[in-house]
Amino acid sequence: MPKRHRIMLAKAGLDGHDRGVRVVAMGLRDANFEVIYTGRRQTPEHIVNAAIQEDVDAIGLSILSGAHMTLFARILDLLKAKEAEDIMVFGGGIIPPDDAQELKQMGVKHIFGPGTAMDTIVAAINQSLGQQEVN
Repeated sequence: MPKRHRIMLAKAGLDGHDRGVRVVAMGLRDANFEVIYTGRRQTPEHIVNAAIQEDVDAIGLSILSGAHMTLFARILDLLKAKEAEDIMVFGGGIIPPDDAQELKQMGVKHIFGPGTAMDTIVAAINQSLGQQEVN
């Protein structure tokens, strides 16, 4: 049986809107991922420390505040500093296409915009983590 991957979902910064990330959390759980949701208003330091402590395979950030460039960059820098670059980073929210391209060049694996189908998110994460669909 394939490994059941652990994913941490988080809302970084002052963004308080978390309906979307909760829907994604439920969808990922339904797809047999183990999901840890840290809640709203987390610092990048807290997210990275918790991800390392929980031994997750991926961190998913939901950002609607417009601070995506700063928050993703800080998380990637912290992962590098803590030698935890093997933790995949992905995200979603209101992120302009040009910024999404830049984030991917920085090391963010996937950016999912509003309305992305759950099947698309699950397939992309499974592919990136080296696993076929598990149900």
